[in-house]
Amino acid sequence: MIILKSPREINIMRKANQIVAKTHEYLKNLIEPGISTAEINKKGDEFIREHGAEPSFKGYRGFPASICVSINDEVVHGIPNSQRILQEGDIVSLDIGTFYKGFNGDAARTFAVGKISKEAQKLLKVTREALDKGIKKALHKNHLSDISHAIQSHVEKNNFSVVREYVGHGIGTDMHEAPQIPNFGSPGHGPVLKEGMTLAIEPMVNVGDFKVKTLDDNWTVVTEDGSLSAHFEHTIAITKKGPKILSKI
Repeated sequence: MIILKSPREINIMRKANQIVAKTHEYLKNLIEPGISTAEINKKGDEFIREHGAEPSFKGYRGFPASICVSINDEVVHGIPNSQRILQEGDIVSLDIGTFYKGFNGDAARTFAVGKISKEAQKLLKVTREALDKGIKKALHKNHLSDISHAIQSHVEKNNFSVVREYVGHGIGTDMHEAPQIPNFGSPGHGPVLKEGMTLAIEPMVNVGDFKVKTLDDNWTVVTEDGSLSAHFEHTIAITKKGPKILSKI
């Protein structure tokens, strides 16, 4: 069942997502060669709590950290570790969730570590653009798969692939609510979008094949072929005037 939110509830979710957005901006300035993923997690956890929210990933289904930190071929759910040190030329994806006054915020970004390759630059650009194109299709009375198709079309036009095993989702009092939002598919299918829906749209894009696997830690998802992967996500609300991005400052 897709839960529609009231204007009051969406306003609370906006505040939850503003804390997510501010945490990304704060951590962005710490992303440089030599910092450990554990330090990124520690700083992010402190920042979220200082702003009146809880890190909603901490302990979620047993996840051991507050922030997912995924490097290079790691697609999602990377576990922070004091031995994982960012190197010049890496790309690092941060997925951040907050819980504020009963509601969740969720957004992800992929950052360059120092100077990165042209291929990595293109990957970040295309993934970010794919998210924007998906959001533009998140219109009242459109179908859910219109979002999916816009994302897939842009990614594949640029000779990259979209991950298929992991998808976007509804969000509200629970981190993951109905509906699931694939990043692929033909347009005109699935639920009709209605005012009050709140969605986390999150393309995960690989340089190589779309196939992924989970490492022995039972969390970290990597590309099967070892190619680079990027991840961008926003939480939005459907309104009759167009999509409202809640996780954007």
